[in-house]
Amino acid sequence: MPESLSSKLTATEIAEAKKRVKYQHASVRDEHDDCVRIAYQWMDAQILTKRMLGRSYPLKNIIEIWGGRHIEAFDVEAAAELHPKLRGKYPHFNISARLTFPSGRRLANIAEARTQDYRLTTHHIVETYGRIEQP
Repeated sequence: MPESLSSKLTATEIAEAKKRVKYQHASVRDEHDDCVRIAYQWMDAQILTKRMLGRSYPLKNIIEIWGGRHIEAFDVEAAAELHPKLRGKYPHFNISARLTFPSGRRLANIAEARTQDYRLTTHHIVETYGRIEQP
């Protein structure tokens, strides 16, 4: 895993990415910038592919459970906008259909991570992920 990138995502970079995202719903709740950082870290752990993800996953929900905090689909879009190698639009990005369960170390420097009552269970991990990132 590369050096924690979450500390490198500044409030200014996140604000600019949010401006560039054209989200499909008119009302978008602006969550904490750490929501974008959590989504970015989850997406950064995924294996990238040449093609867009054909299958539709509830990425927002999957990332919420991993990160332990409510996020909006808009936060996932903003994180994808910031990632240099991700392409596509929510929920179809160029990530492998065999999702990677990210290391918990990715959340270490994100203050809002795991601050809400989202239960990360073994059942969820087994049912959702095809790979596990090494710590």
